[in-house]
Amino acid sequence: MIAFFTVKAITFPPNFLLKESFTSPASPSARRKSVNLQLMASGKTPGLTQEANDRTYDVTIDRENNTDVFDDMKHRFLAFKKHKYMDNLEHFKNLADAQAPKFLVIACADSRVCPSAVLGFQPGEAFTVRNIANLVPSYESGPTETKAALEFSVNFLNVENILVIGHSRCGGIQALMSMKGEPDSSSFIQNWVITGKKAKESTKAVASSLHFDHQCQHCEKASINHSLEKLLGYPWIEEKVRKGSLSLHGGYYDFVNCTFEKWTVDYEGSRGKKEGSGIAVKNRSVW
Repeated sequence: MIAFFTVKAITFPPNFLLKESFTSPASPSARRKSVNLQLMASGKTPGLTQEANDRTYDVTIDRENNTDVFDDMKHRFLAFKKHKYMDNLEHFKNLADAQAPKFLVIACADSRVCPSAVLGFQPGEAFTVRNIANLVPSYESGPTETKAALEFSVNFLNVENILVIGHSRCGGIQALMSMKGEPDSSSFIQNWVITGKKAKESTKAVASSLHFDHQCQHCEKASINHSLEKLLGYPWIEEKVRKGSLSLHGGYYDFVNCTFEKWTVDYEGSRGKKEGSGIAVKNRSVW
């Protein structure tokens, strides 16, 4: 029978073993059972967000009424339909014919940092791709869904802005910063986050004396700029930026303190830099 978990503030390591020990219900009529989940890391790389070795969490499982989660989802959808869709029928009718978003947003897959919720994007405003650690692979690397999204949004949808959004306490960056040497060939996570290797190296060069958490915070921001620099390595992106029809932006969402830092790539200033030495930025602001 399918079990649905209601979990708050639990993060999982790349590889883990799951042990569960059930306690007896309070009474024969009780439907819910308490289960202890002991997460034990099986690899050296911590979390997506933190180590889970020897930590025990209490999780409530409903094994009989397995529709609760989707009942809540149903109510949210019906509220959207009533208050958003029905009140904006003309807008959604136009979206049925075509989309013309102004933004391509590259954000992290982390459940705590949904860009539409944080920045208020409405249907049709932002073409969005989310991956672990909001990374942009180099133009020369093999095909990925992120590169497909870049090609489609820039060359077919003609977006005017690309916004790369990083965030605080990023588990993907923590995994990257925790790696020793080359990625394990059996780890999808390690083989993906190594995309941000240059950000890790630049962080280690200037912040190796800092506490690990502060190193990760530094790398979270450095990774955004390295991704922006990689975007300029795509010929059709660089051409549009040079002609002024496309702008590149970085954003950093600190969800702990609820602040958002935003900046724009200074293309002319970046051209004067030695290749691989970073980008110039302008119009930096904190919201």
